[in-house]
Amino acid sequence: MPNDVEVLIAGDRVPVYAHPGDAGADLLAAEAVVIPPGERATIGTGTAIALPDGCVAFIVPRSGLAARHGITIVNSPGTVDAGYRGEIRVTLLNTDAREPFEVRVGDRIAQMIVQEVLRARFVPVESLPGSHRGEQGFGSTGYRGRAASTEGAPE
Repeated sequence: MPNDVEVLIAGDRVPVYAHPGDAGADLLAAEAVVIPPGERATIGTGTAIALPDGCVAFIVPRSGLAARHGITIVNSPGTVDAGYRGEIRVTLLNTDAREPFEVRVGDRIAQMIVQEVLRARFVPVESLPGSHRGEQGFGSTGYRGRAASTEGAPE
């Protein structure tokens, strides 16, 4: 059973969950903007929140806008810390090379996911313990179903 968290909200646009069980609540545009091809715009939502300590809100793209119009969020996920009290603003990027994208007041432009977070206590050490992955970084798991490492594979 999911846990609920009370989030205080100020503004005339309350985020809404489109379907039961959704992780993200839709954020609505409070201003109209046209985003030219390849350009970005920061759009107000008219919404400010007060998260409880130990929570964070992540602002993420809407899959329908990405699939149909090439609209994404520049700094995805955007992070709203528990202490922030200002308006949530979303920087949208129009990745379409040809078509401008029109944002109208009331359009669903992003989703907000509220989560509990752990606060790290950083402990300096001389060296880190080993792991299966080690220092393997970008591309270390391969692509298209092929493993990146051929260690132990027959020649």
